[in-house]
Amino acid sequence: MKKIIYTLGLILFITSCESRTYEEISDNTPITQTVRYEVDIKPIVNANCISCHSAGGSASFQPFTNYNHVKNNIDNILDRIQRPNGDPQKMPQGGSLSATQINLFIKWKADGLTEN
Repeated sequence: MKKIIYTLGLILFITSCESRTYEEISDNTPITQTVRYEVDIKPIVNANCISCHSAGGSASFQPFTNYNHVKNNIDNILDRIQRPNGDPQKMPQGGSLSATQINLFIKWKADGLTEN
């Protein structure tokens, strides 16, 4: 009898699990406001890019320490942050930005790369 209860419990547990992809659980709500560097983009850059893309960092040759640096490299940034996992040139190294963060960069470019 215990075997039947354990088996049924295991079956219920396994069937109650749900498999969802990253895209399904990511927040892909359309961004309606104008995206601005100081408010929206700079905090993402500071949290995810600046450790390498500043003086003394491994990518100090391509700094992202101010608006002009990021604005002038937006196409490269977009290319690198949207690469698939496992691509050695995906940025940030060792991680990934969220879909919302990537969408902010895309919208920022579409909005004309507004600074403030």
